Amino acid sequence: MRKKAWIVSVNMGYGHQRTAFPLRSLAPDGEIINANDYSDIPEKDRKIWETSRRFYEFVSKFKRVPVIGAFTFFLFDQIQKIFSFYPKRDLSKPNIQLTKIYSLIKGGWGAHLIKKLKEKNIPLITTFFTPAFMAEYFNYPNDIFCIICDTDISRTWAPLSPKSSKIKYFAPNIRVVERLKLYGVKSRNIFFTGFPLPINIVGTEKFEIVRRDLGYRMLNLDPQKKYFQTYEPLIKKYIGKLPPKTNHPLTLMFAVGGAGAQKEIGIKILRSLKRYIEEKEIKIILVAGTRKGVRDYFEEKIKKLRLEKNQNIEIIFEKNIFNYFKKFNKTLRKTDILWTKPSELSFYTALGLPIIIAPPIGSQEEFNKRWLDNLGSGLYQKNPNYVHQWLFDFLNAGWLAEAAMQGFIEAENLGVLNIEKIISKK
Repeated sequence: MRKKAWIVSVNMGYGHQRTAFPLRSLAPDGEIINANDYSDIPEKDRKIWETSRRFYEFVSKFKRVPVIGAFTFFLFDQIQKIFSFYPKRDLSKPNIQLTKIYSLIKGGWGAHLIKKLKEKNIPLITTFFTPAFMAEYFNYPNDIFCIICDTDISRTWAPLSPKSSKIKYFAPNIRVVERLKLYGVKSRNIFFTGFPLPINIVGTEKFEIVRRDLGYRMLNLDPQKKYFQTYEPLIKKYIGKLPPKTNHPLTLMFAVGGAGAQKEIGIKILRSLKRYIEEKEIKIILVAGTRKGVRDYFEEKIKKLRLEKNQNIEIIFEKNIFNYFKKFNKTLRKTDILWTKPSELSFYTALGLPIIIAPPIGSQEEFNKRWLDNLGSGLYQKNPNYVHQWLFDFLNAGWLAEAAMQGFIEAENLGVLNIEKIISKK
């Protein structure tokens, strides 16, 4: 019988909930608890969470305002700044943000949530640091695990007194493992698991699902067989024999972030690729997530381009966030290229997805961008107005096929299974 654990997230943007979603089978009744929005949350606690969420969304959108917007975001980003990794040194001193969080917790923030969770003595897994801090402060009796959902992290992710803390971490990559050590977290409290990608698009340890999907994808990503001619043995080793033909048209997905930023890029893509869409050479999927305003914006612009009846354009939108994740994950299986800012979606390159990297928003996304670059699985976006030129150059050169293989080989794919194994041993 699979061991159960509380799965705790926060509904601020998509990142933390997307991280929690593949682990819902571990939760009692499959329920993911949002620390900032559960059924009987005290109004005082809700207001603290809401102030933080609204401020982040405001600053993310305000960044687009010329000069003053960028300056305001710069000041905000300094609070969550990630310092240079080298030279290696003791970085355990708490920052201002962490000190403020703990002062609120000492004032009772989160006490109600932890009391509620104590009713069932099972491990607690959270995708955000604050519930982990709350659990430790209010003496949660079982194991406390925190999943990191970025490729590098600020000091705020580690507790106030890391050397004496019982909080354990699931790290998505080796850099996070080493970063946590610089922050003072003990090695025995750090587990390198990889990011929790959905099992139903990965498969088991044999990667049977993702290998099959990647085989079809490679046919679309390497039309001139440039990559195949050089790396055929590598492809056979990791994927096996490629299918005789693909099962879907060349498909590019553009994903908008949780705050709705960068939606304009999606329309620039459509405008530039209009002829190729009409001639059925490419399919475009625009991800609006749960944002009705973003969906409406896409629909309005598509209509102006006279593409509203075209079957090679799809919008992913769902009112319920978990329905959105289900649809997004299913659609990924027949997606060839993922174009997104380097958010938590950067980890989806482990599915054999080449990432076209949109401009990052904030310090954490800058580090995610560097990680993709270092893996060789991400390519920086060029001018979206000319995507009809440079995208096909990338394809014909075999660069996107190479990026797909690099992501699949180099990034950890089995985060969910690794986390389940650790929980079961505990």
